[in-house]
Amino acid sequence: MKVLVIEEYLPQEMLGLMWLSRAIKDAGHECKALFLPDKEWVSKLKEYNPDVVAYSMTTGMHLYFADINRKVKEVLPNVISVAGGPHPTFAPEYVETPGMDAICRGEGEVAIVDLLNRLRDGKSINDCENFWIKDRKTGEIHKNPQRPLVQDLDSLGFPDRSIVYDADEIYRNTHRKVFTSQRGCPMPCSFCFHHALKKKVYNARNGEYVRKRSVTHVLEEIKQVRAQYPLKFVHFVDDIFNLRNDWLDEFCERYPKEIGLPFDVILMANMTTEEHIKKLKSAGCVYARVAFEAANDYVRNAVFKKHTTRQQLVEAAGHIKKYGIRLGSLNMLGGPGSTLEDEFETVKLNIECKVDHPLVSIMQPYPSFDINDITREMGYAIAAYDDFPEKFNRTSSILFDNKHEIENLHKLFPMIVRFPSLLKITPWAIKRRWLAKPLLISYMLFSEWMVAEQARIYSSAQGLKGPRYWAITDFTYRLGTKGVLRVYQTVFAKIFERFMAPKARQVKMQLQMGDERVVAHMD
Repeated sequence: MKVLVIEEYLPQEMLGLMWLSRAIKDAGHECKALFLPDKEWVSKLKEYNPDVVAYSMTTGMHLYFADINRKVKEVLPNVISVAGGPHPTFAPEYVETPGMDAICRGEGEVAIVDLLNRLRDGKSINDCENFWIKDRKTGEIHKNPQRPLVQDLDSLGFPDRSIVYDADEIYRNTHRKVFTSQRGCPMPCSFCFHHALKKKVYNARNGEYVRKRSVTHVLEEIKQVRAQYPLKFVHFVDDIFNLRNDWLDEFCERYPKEIGLPFDVILMANMTTEEHIKKLKSAGCVYARVAFEAANDYVRNAVFKKHTTRQQLVEAAGHIKKYGIRLGSLNMLGGPGSTLEDEFETVKLNIECKVDHPLVSIMQPYPSFDINDITREMGYAIAAYDDFPEKFNRTSSILFDNKHEIENLHKLFPMIVRFPSLLKITPWAIKRRWLAKPLLISYMLFSEWMVAEQARIYSSAQGLKGPRYWAITDFTYRLGTKGVLRVYQTVFAKIFERFMAPKARQVKMQLQMGDERVVAHMD
C-alpha cells in the first residue's frame, strides 16, 4: 500500500510523521510526504497515486485540511483519507467531515500498520482499533476502542527522517535537529493535551503513560543522524527532560563522551535541583526552558494545575543562571479567572528571575482539555472550534471583555521582561486598540533579536567565532532578507508568484527553523 502524508510546513521536523513512516516502511508498505504550500501539489499527488492520504492536524487547522482533502477527493475519488493528530484525537466527530473516511485517535504506529494490512488483504477495516471509521456506503460511524500504548519505545526503532528530509532540503540541511527521549508526562496541567490523552482517550495510569527510551537508544539515534545529515546542535523536546534521576545521570555521563554537541532542554521546576543543572552544564547544555505559566498561585495551581510553587520556579531559574545556561521561560496569558494584575505579576516574575528568552502564548481551551471545562464553568464564552486561531500566539479564543488588552500585553511581554522600565507605560499602552499593529511589529522585531541572540549562543558552543556569528549580524540578515522578500511580494506580486515564490518560501523557512516563537508550547 502507498501512503501520502500531506503536511503543512512547520518550523521544525515532524517526529510523529517520522515514527509513522518507520512503522509503515518496516511493515512493507510505502510512505511519502508532501508539504504545503506547493503550487504543484496536485500534480505530485496524481503522480504518486497513493492508496491512502493522511493528515496530522491541530484545532484551528482542521478546516484548512478539510478543504485540502476535498480537492484530493476530486482528483482521487477512491483514495482512503485518514486524519490524525490532536484535533481528531480530541474531537473525533471530525470523521463526519465530508470526504473524510477515518480518524486515528492517539498513537498511530501500530494502528496505521493494522489498517494498511487490512486494506492490502481486502479485509474489513470497520473494527480497526484506534480508528473511527465511516462506512462509505451507509455513512455509519464505527467507533473503535484504543489498543494499548506502546510500552517499549526502543522497539519502534529510530524515526524515519528520510521521509521529511527527502521531501524538502530545508529540514535536511538545518544544523539544529529535533530529538525526544520520552512519551507522556505525569503532570495534570489543565491546558495540556497529556492529561486528556492519558485519562479521556487511554484511561491509563502514569506508569503506563509515561515512557522513556533507553539512553543507549537515544545516543545511537543521534550518532546515526550525525553520520547521515548535517548536525551541530541537538534540540530535545521532552516535556520534562529531568524526569528520572537515574536516566539523567547516565545521559550526562555518556553524552559528552559519545556525542559532544551542544543541546537544549525543557525542565520541570518542581523536579529541578542544582545538581541537575550542574550535570547538564557539564554535558553540554546551553539553553534550558522552564514553564512558569503564571505567577499567581491560584491561576498556576488551581486553574492551570501546575503543582509548582513560586519558590520552586525562582530556585530552578536561579540554578540555571548560576551555571551560565541561557534561561528561557514558558508563560501563558489569558487564563480564565486571571486578572490583568495577575498577568503583570507573571511579567514581574520573569523580570525577577532575569529570564533571557521569555516565551509567551495566549491560553487556548482546546477540545477535551480540562481547561475547556474550567473556562465554561467560570462563565466565560468560548469561540466555536471552527473559529479557533490557527496559531496559539495570535489571539484568544475566550471572549473576554478586555481581550484587546491581553493581546497587546502579549506583544509587549518579552520586551518588558528584558527592559523593565517599560512597565511604567504598559498599563496605558495595552488599553489603546490603535496600538495593536505597532505592538505586533515591535514584538516581531524583538523576537527576531532574541532568535539572533540564541543563534549566537549556538554558534559559540560550536566554537564558531567572528563577525558572521555576531547577534547583530544575524539580526540584520534576518530582518533584511524578510523585508526584501515582503517588498518584492507586494510590489511585484505576479512576477513574485511565478518566479520567486518557491525560493522565497525556502528562504523564509530557513530563517524560521527552530524559531522559539512558533514552537514553544507545541513541543
